[in-house]
Amino acid sequence: MTARILVIDDEPQIRKFLRISLTANGYAVNEAANAAEGIARARAELPDLVILDLGLPDMDGQEVISAVREFSAAPILVLSVRADEFDKVEALDRGAGDYVVKPFGIAELMARVRACLRAQAPKAADEVIAIGGLAIDLARRVVSRDGVEVHLSKKEWELLAAFASRPDHVLTHRQILKEVWGPAHVEDTAYLRVYINQLRQKLETDPSDPRILVNDPGVGYRLKLSE
Repeated sequence: MTARILVIDDEPQIRKFLRISLTANGYAVNEAANAAEGIARARAELPDLVILDLGLPDMDGQEVISAVREFSAAPILVLSVRADEFDKVEALDRGAGDYVVKPFGIAELMARVRACLRAQAPKAADEVIAIGGLAIDLARRVVSRDGVEVHLSKKEWELLAAFASRPDHVLTHRQILKEVWGPAHVEDTAYLRVYINQLRQKLETDPSDPRILVNDPGVGYRLKLSE
């Protein structure tokens, strides 16, 4: 089934470039030139993915993320000239799935689109995520490396499962802490680092050079599907 993508951007040249590139990669594309039109189209058409510029003429794109999240769980991929960590963290905390800074390469953008759609796809009950010699069995709650089971504590498994349910998807520190430890712990980033390091010791070939649980400095972490 062809994935439907809604592009919300006020620059006609960007919309044209994205329409041509996305269509060439097999996606069905709709467009909106401002926030009001974009929110209305997202509500009416229920796209599989929204590509959103933050610098819209009628509303800040951050508000658009919140508005779309009121009625849709579709992944939102932000494209923006804003490279500040604060903007990235705010967008991800509001519910964006990924954040790409303009200018961007089309190959990278297509990879991010695929990752967002893949993270949104329903998981089979018996799905096993394989990364090199590592296998994560979500149904059986079993992790193995090169065929040997890796023992994880309950909290380590919950942390890993949060990433494995959305592979190649950046999760902010606050998202992870709220999901795994609860709302009272959203500021406990030092605590999160301890558990990330524990997981890396058990999962990574070289914990000092992580290739599976990778970080986006100042923003969060993601489970990278290829070592």
